[in-house]
Parts: sequence; C-alpha cells; structure tokens
Amino acid sequence: MFMFQRLLEGFGVRFCVLALAAVTGVSAGGARAEEAHAIAMHGKPAMPADFTHMPYANPDAPKGGRLTWGILGTFDSLNPFIVRGLAVQQMRSYVVESLLARGNDEPFTLYGLLARTVETDDERSFVTFRLDPRARFSDGKPVLAEDVLFSWQLLRDHGRPNHRQYYAKVAKATAPDPLTVRFDLTGANDRELPLILGLMPVLPKHAVDVAAFEETTLAAPVGSGPYRVTAVKPGASVTLTRNPDYWGRDLAINRGLYNFDEIRLDYFREANGQFEAFKRGLYDFRIEHEPLRWHDGYDFPAARSGEVIRDTAKPGVPQPSEFLVFNTRRPIFADIRVRQALTLLFDFELVNRNYFFGLYSRAAGYFAGSDLSAYGRPADARERELLKPFAARIPPDIMDGSYRLPVTDGSGRDRTTLRAALKLLSEAGYDLDGTVLRNRATKAPFTFEIMVTTRDQERIALAFQRDLKRAGIEPTVRSVDSVQFDQRRLAYEFDMIQNRWDQSLSPGNEQYFYWGSAAADNPGTRNYMGARDPAVDAMIAALLEAREHTDFVPAVRALDRALIAGFYTIPLFNVSEQWIARWNRIERPKATSLSGYLPETWWAKGQPQAHQAK
Repeated sequence: MFMFQRLLEGFGVRFCVLALAAVTGVSAGGARAEEAHAIAMHGKPAMPADFTHMPYANPDAPKGGRLTWGILGTFDSLNPFIVRGLAVQQMRSYVVESLLARGNDEPFTLYGLLARTVETDDERSFVTFRLDPRARFSDGKPVLAEDVLFSWQLLRDHGRPNHRQYYAKVAKATAPDPLTVRFDLTGANDRELPLILGLMPVLPKHAVDVAAFEETTLAAPVGSGPYRVTAVKPGASVTLTRNPDYWGRDLAINRGLYNFDEIRLDYFREANGQFEAFKRGLYDFRIEHEPLRWHDGYDFPAARSGEVIRDTAKPGVPQPSEFLVFNTRRPIFADIRVRQALTLLFDFELVNRNYFFGLYSRAAGYFAGSDLSAYGRPADARERELLKPFAARIPPDIMDGSYRLPVTDGSGRDRTTLRAALKLLSEAGYDLDGTVLRNRATKAPFTFEIMVTTRDQERIALAFQRDLKRAGIEPTVRSVDSVQFDQRRLAYEFDMIQNRWDQSLSPGNEQYFYWGSAAADNPGTRNYMGARDPAVDAMIAALLEAREHTDFVPAVRALDRALIAGFYTIPLFNVSEQWIARWNRIERPKATSLSGYLPETWWAKGQPQAHQAK
C-alpha cells in the first residue's frame, strides 16, 4: 500500500452490503463452499451480515463542504493501474471501486462492495462473486460480470507488475450469469488469491480503450465510486466531486464515509513550500513525517490559537520503518560484507539524540512492533523447519534471536564499530590508503551516491556521510525534486535511497512485489534493493499457503529472518505513532481504526447532521 497502505490495496476503505445470510453449498470438486457477506484471510470476519456501520466511522457524520489535500510531487496521469507516468493514486476507491472492501479494524478481512456476496471452498480452489444488482458506473450503466472479466483480463495483460503477477494465477474465469463471476484457482497454491481478486479494481468495458490503456492520460475515468473527476490542472490539482447518483450511498459500510461534497488534491513540488502552504491554510491536513518539524515547527499563530490541531494516532499494524536501501544491482554493494560494514558505521544513537529528540526506536527487520517480527525473538520449531533448506544463508544469531543492530557510544567517533567495519571491508577487498578507502585490485576509491528528496532525508544522509568518512569512504549526497526521485527509484537508477515499506498484519502477495526474485529486474516494483534470494521466495510461498494463523506467523517471521540476513538495508528508525495536523474546520471520529487515520471518515465542521440533511 503510501503512506496509505500497500499498492494493490490502494485506498482500501469502501462499503459493505447488508448481505444475505450465509448459504452453504458444495463446490464442483465436492468441497464445502460458503456464500457470505465477507471473507477473512484467517479466522472469521468480525462484522456480522446485519452490521449497521464500521466502528471507526461516525454514522451521523454531516455531509457537505470541501476537503483539500496537499500532496508532495506532481502527476501526469489519472490512471494508477499502469507503470507509465506519475498517477493520482486517489482515483482508487474514490472513483474506481473493487468487488470487495477492506475492513480497517481487522488484519485482512474484506466485505461486499460491488459484489453482494463471495463464495469459496475450504481449499480456496475457486471464488465466486455475486454482484449487487444496484451497482452502477458514474455514467449510469450497470456493473456486470462482463466488466469484471474485462478488468481481470485487462490488468493481467496490461496492468502494473503486481496485477500481472496476481491475476495470471487464475486458471479460468467465467460468468455463469450477468451478475455472477467465478474464478477457478486450481493449482495456484495461494490462499490469499480470492481476497486479491476481491480487491481488483473494476473498470467499465464500454468506456476503456484497450489499445491506449498503457498510455498516460488526463481524461477523467469512468468508475462506480462515490466521486467523479470534475476538474484537472495538469501537474497542479485535481478536483473530485461527489456523484449525487452514487449507487452505494446508503450501504452500511458507507455510513459515516465520503462526507465531503468536494475533494481537491493540490500538488506541491517542494517540501518546505508545501508546509508553508499548510501554515497559510491552503490545504486542510498533513501527515507529518519529520520529527524536527513536529517537535518545534508548529509554533505559528494558527497552531498556538488552536485553529490548527495536532493529533497522534497509534495504529495496531507493524510500525512503519525507514531504511537506507542498498541497490545490490550496483557492483559496489553486491558483497554482503560491504553492506554489513556500512550498517556498522551508521551512528543511530547520535542521529536520534541530535535530530529526532530521542523520539524514535530502532529494530532490524520489516515488521517492527508486531507479533510478526523476528527481531530479538528465537526461531520456533516451525520456523526452523521452513528455513532448514537455507540454513547456510541465515546466521546463527539471527536464528536464535540474539542478533542486535550495532549500538554506538553516540559520540560520532565510536572506535569499536569502526574497527569491525574496516575488518569486513578488508575481507571484501578494500584497504585504507591514507585517508581514502580503495579497492585492493583496481585502486579505485570507494564512493557512491545517496539520493534524497526531503530536508529530513538530506540531514540523515549528511550525518551518514560524516560517519563513512571516518572509514575513508566519501559518498556524495544528491538532492533531487520528488518527481525525479520517484522516476529514478522506479527505474532503480540510484546507488542508495531512503525508503519505507508499510506493512499490514496480513502480509501476502505484495511481498513478492517488495522483495521477490522475479521483481528484482522488473521496473515499477518495490524491490528497490534488487533482492534475489531463494529463501525469501520460499518463505513468501509458505505464508501464502498457510491455512491457520499458527502456521502463518512462523512463515512471516521466517521471511523476516531471511531479509534481515541479507543486509539489504540499513534500518534507520521505527515510527510508533502517526502525527496528523489539521485545521479545526475538519473533524474526525473519536475512534481510530487498526490501520490508523482514514480521511474518508472525516467531515467538515459546521455542516448539518446527516439525519437532518436527509
């Protein structure tokens, strides 16, 4: 999923139907099947079929007003389903809907959206979706099974790499009737696939030009969601207006959601200018990522008077973690000993104290702060069994949980870590020549580029540059605008960048997209480090095959160990809270979802209550 969850989920929250009571039956293969209002990856859905609203939404939230977003970057396309271009991600869910919608208080449960019900068997060898006959696209045409099949084929053949990978696993797709779609998943060995298909965006067959689909476009898409695109200023802003004829406005999961009559997306090329615009009230809220700014940057009149409110939220998902990412496609980072040495040289204690006011913690691994994390936890019998074929690749201290990230004395001159780093670099073929570290064979100096795009990233990179200089390494820090940063990151045209991978409590197919071998040389994936590790691939397969939570957790922890053992990144810090600043003209529910803040549940202050508006 940014900052708004993984890419395949897009913006997640949608609506759930008042589904029929579950109907049990038998699949073609003889296995027990169940038609229900929802489907969970593990266990049972939390919400019953007759629920009235989600617990993180205010069902009486008033309608009306405008929400203005301030987004760093630019755009040249309204199609977020292709690799080409910089797309407006809010097209997902606000304009284009899926068959099912994510329940944001659960690890991975989907409720009916365009599909009234979902049916699968215990083996998950097939999945059948029955569409809501009320569902309509914004042009008034009904959403039919042929649109679902069209979307599946279109995204399988022309969509983003994750779409092509996921949807190619379907063995056969059919439409038994105009409102029913069945996907045969025989041989996929992927228990998440029914949910992945449930999150598939549904596009209108009658309004999509297949020949031009992979080209960037600023033409307003036709979708079935609550909003329509009504104005576009290329690269600068997009306006979404509520569709008064939105077919799903009275559904239970929509109660308290999508409350603004208009949503305006304003883009800013530069981070400091973006913040100054917020201080002037030019947009309504910002998610703060810079501790320095959160600590002392909100001492301006509107914040002092209470016109700007600062909220903190503590989601229940793994803590977002920032990393310095090695591009192992580059020869200089191909040797794991080099990556280990540079990890030793990063002085977290100094950076956290001087730059972050001690607000951050730090953990190795990619599921920090959750039960899925392997860091500091010994491998259980199931993990050891999964990793047995790859035992030589996983160091004993990572297996037994004793491995810890290096801890310095915080002086910026820790000699213990420096000696250990130089020893590893010598083993990898690099020696100090005076004050310059050189390749023993070629005599070339050890140098590389750290690409950054924000002030905070630049501060960290410059601090790391000073750390590395003690070992004779002289990296350059290159600051680029957000557009160039995204373009180079997607094309893997960098040596080192700062990045974060947001994780859920139910990691699945997207893990292939993050660090699977097949994604390493496929532009547009999130395998920025270029990981190609059979142990990683095998652990992702294991977590997808897990039937029970007791099998799933060890598989994810085993994946975490394999990734830690690869030293693909230098962990920088973990974020335990979400920092949200908003002008007091915007209100939000008291309850926070498991996944954190949800702008779709907010409303404009001073509007009449929903029941009065009716």
